[in-house]
Amino acid sequence: MAEFVMPSLGADMDEGILQEWLVTPGDQVRRGDPVAVVETAKSAIEVECFESGTVAQLLVEPGTTVPVGAPLARIEPAAAAARPGKHPGAAAPAEGGKARTPARPARSKAAAGRRKPSTGPEPAPSRTDGGHAETGPLIRHLAEQRGISLQSLHGSGPGGRITRTDLDSAARPPRVRATPLARRLAGELAVDLSTLNGTGQRGAVRAADVRKAAEGPAPPPARSTSPPRSASDSTGARQAIAGLMARANREIPHYYLATTVDMATATDWLHEHNRSCSLAEHLLPAALLLKAAALAAREVPDLNGFWTEDRFTPGDGVQLGVAVSLHGGGLVAPALHDADRLGLGELMTLLKDLVRRARGGRLRGSEVSTATITVTSLGDQGVETLFGVIHPPQVALVGFGRIVERPCAVGGMIGVRPQVTATLSADHRATDGATGARYLSAVDRFLQHPEEL
Repeated sequence: MAEFVMPSLGADMDEGILQEWLVTPGDQVRRGDPVAVVETAKSAIEVECFESGTVAQLLVEPGTTVPVGAPLARIEPAAAAARPGKHPGAAAPAEGGKARTPARPARSKAAAGRRKPSTGPEPAPSRTDGGHAETGPLIRHLAEQRGISLQSLHGSGPGGRITRTDLDSAARPPRVRATPLARRLAGELAVDLSTLNGTGQRGAVRAADVRKAAEGPAPPPARSTSPPRSASDSTGARQAIAGLMARANREIPHYYLATTVDMATATDWLHEHNRSCSLAEHLLPAALLLKAAALAAREVPDLNGFWTEDRFTPGDGVQLGVAVSLHGGGLVAPALHDADRLGLGELMTLLKDLVRRARGGRLRGSEVSTATITVTSLGDQGVETLFGVIHPPQVALVGFGRIVERPCAVGGMIGVRPQVTATLSADHRATDGATGARYLSAVDRFLQHPEEL
């Protein structure tokens, strides 16, 4: 039986708080399905299952702090669950390796003699009330009392006959899909689950939905008489970021490069594309920048990977981390998986979804622990140039500033053209400046041919 353990959701994570289970014992899960919500120092993250099978046992109660690697649940693998002999009703093989086939009971001659000769096919039970098998007066009376239409029921009795059990099932309200913690909170807070719109998987009601409903409409903001919050006030997220960045600056010998990229061709292509498609298919410049960064990482793989155990390990594909600022402060850098293989439209859709879920605390474990290179940008804040700090154990971080119009010489003539400053922070243990220069040159080259991205 496989163990589902607390995963490491970042280089700076030693433990996490099991906030909520999204499954119950007996549930069927597939590899990649979210099964729990884990709270780290930075945010709440949905953790996926590593095995396909059946949830056998939940070992940890919600609210428990658990170290990385500790078992959280036991899962019976699908192969084991389907193995012959596991089910009580499975027949044991006979001696000699042949399966024992149950003998068909012989019909006695006396019984055969008592049977009346058949004169034709047996008549089907007579049907009334809109095509259902004949129902007795009690069933019709109970259905009328309860306001149940017999035509809407599927009878489970012989010949499709409607039984009292069918009526009881129809009268019983459907069970609302909800997580165990949400169901328990609903009982404690007197919240009717049937009135909530679930935000979980397949519409399941989560604990956050119950808490939000219990709070009710927010009261009007009161005038605060307390002094403003000091910048020195530190949260858990801020402390986690501080520790990771201090470690990065202490252990990683950074080198920094920058180049100016002419964006005239890219912005002209982008305007033409957006003019010829629907609003839902519009692209932002960020899609072009991210795709160029991903393709360049594939072309210069020495910057796409990790520095671990005093050596460089190439990444498995280009898992492009995207730095996202959170509304309450801090930031996370979830990954766009295989970003170099995504079309621009698909990349734009996934980026919007990733940012929305990051700021709503709905990220998954595989999105925060697999990035092979990270991109950051403060162009929307008006910043033209930024040099970031590498997120260990990665070996590079790419920065893009704001696209601005600047005077420049093109073909011996002075003109004004849109430009962006692209920067690279890289780990000198893994690469040298020449490798970083090749990467930035590749980014520039890809952005000059946006139709090929």
